[in-house]
Amino acid sequence: MAASPLRRVAVEAERVVGQPVRDVRMVVPAGWGPRRRTWMRQVAHRAGLPQPRLVEAPVAVGEYLLTVGVRVSVGAFLVVCDVGAAAEVTVLRRGPAGFEVLATLADAAAGGAAVDHALADALVGASTGEGQGASWASVADSVRVAKEALVSHPAVTVPLPDRPPVIANSAMLDEAVRPVAARVARLTEEVVAAAELTVGDLAGVYCVGGSVQLPHLAAAIAEHTGAVPVVVPEPGFVAARGAADAGAVDTAVVERVQVPVPPVRRAVAIAVPGFASLALIWQCLLTAKQHEVLGVYYYSVDVNWGEFTMAAVMALLACLAAGTVLGSLIAARSPTPGTRTEGGRVSVGILAAVSLGAAIAGLYAVATSQYFGVPVGAYLRWALWPVAPVSVMAVAMAVVAARQWRAPHGGWSALLTAPTGSIVAAALGMGLIQYSLTAERWPDRVLWIDTAGRVGGFLLGVAVVMAVVTPLVFRLILAAPVSVICAAVVSSRAAGMLGVIYAIAVAIWWATRLWSRVLRPAPPALAAPSTGPARAGVSPGGGG
Repeated sequence: MAASPLRRVAVEAERVVGQPVRDVRMVVPAGWGPRRRTWMRQVAHRAGLPQPRLVEAPVAVGEYLLTVGVRVSVGAFLVVCDVGAAAEVTVLRRGPAGFEVLATLADAAAGGAAVDHALADALVGASTGEGQGASWASVADSVRVAKEALVSHPAVTVPLPDRPPVIANSAMLDEAVRPVAARVARLTEEVVAAAELTVGDLAGVYCVGGSVQLPHLAAAIAEHTGAVPVVVPEPGFVAARGAADAGAVDTAVVERVQVPVPPVRRAVAIAVPGFASLALIWQCLLTAKQHEVLGVYYYSVDVNWGEFTMAAVMALLACLAAGTVLGSLIAARSPTPGTRTEGGRVSVGILAAVSLGAAIAGLYAVATSQYFGVPVGAYLRWALWPVAPVSVMAVAMAVVAARQWRAPHGGWSALLTAPTGSIVAAALGMGLIQYSLTAERWPDRVLWIDTAGRVGGFLLGVAVVMAVVTPLVFRLILAAPVSVICAAVVSSRAAGMLGVIYAIAVAIWWATRLWSRVLRPAPPALAAPSTGPARAGVSPGGGG
């Protein structure tokens, strides 16, 4: 809901300046903590805006006062009364580098919303006695319009749903405003005391916000504090305009996040599983044994299902590596990198890669069944079911990448680069296992053939450990027992199980990467300066 109006802001800003807006300033209350500020950044990301710079509302007002010629010397103190739907009063000090917040107090019952509620109670009570049966949403809209009109007119007619219209006059508005104005005045007095200042220390009291022009507000502040406040012209837009100028320099330097360019070695992460997949499926086809049953019309084929499964897994890994690298490369080379984060482009690449990888796995199944002239059902099961967990983890990672505006350290291509050593060991191990199962067992070669099979199982166990475990110490500890077990169970029946085990290990590898982004996201990359002509300020209560 919060992102919806920001999307309209982004579209309108791009229409006005004729190019994507690269620098976004968003106004937030001074009392907001880090959680709400993070939410606001995520809202901007979902709206398609680049990473925003959050400017506190009173600081933005101070910057605006400087741009319109108000003289505020370094070391001077200001009070900014921001009265909108609620009220926030802040004490500022101008330092050499800009304004800093010394104290801030907020009160949700000291703004225009409280005036609307009091005036609605008076009007609905006058029309219905107890105010029952009226649609309070419609009443609130009518009262809000009436309140704004009563600032410059003595009386207005207020339409009410399912009831005759009533007359609202300035006396009713005065009665609704007085307690709210008194609360704002007390809030101003308290925030000055919280900053350990006196009214004599202030260079001025400035009032902004959509409700600041209500009657008696300035008078109440002057009565309680002894300082005559200044209502800034066009108070509803002051914060947004000040945010657009906050920190602006003559060279129009803009901050944006640099997207790291994937290094050339990332191509190895694409080539290794790709060639491994082709080698495994080629060996699987050439070494499969065909047996005739009941004549030439019926025969069976002995296929190494483990090797067939691993060929499909390797094809999916190659596609995922290509999708991740291409997404990062497009984000890095984009002429407007702020319009979409690297994670958004990588997300699209991952989803496309999952579709392509699943299609290649299915193609392996269909091509193999047609090559041998047997039903395709078993081949589809061994090609698609083992890659399903990897595909699910990859799709989940794509969703996370699209929703996160923070990129991992080194970029998404670095995070999602599959361990090449594990892929090489797994492909080589399964190739040796297939050789031991299909080679001609001459008496003088039986020992070497069996040894090749055990070595293949050992390498496959090492590959599983390398995919599941990252720390070197734990790899050394787990590699020995897992590899010995895999080497001991090598057989024609166990080959399929070994292939599925490696597919599960790859799924676990993707799950650990997903876990790291969901629970332990890396801090944002350091910002680097670049030039850009378009800049916009956005205020939740004003404009952009």
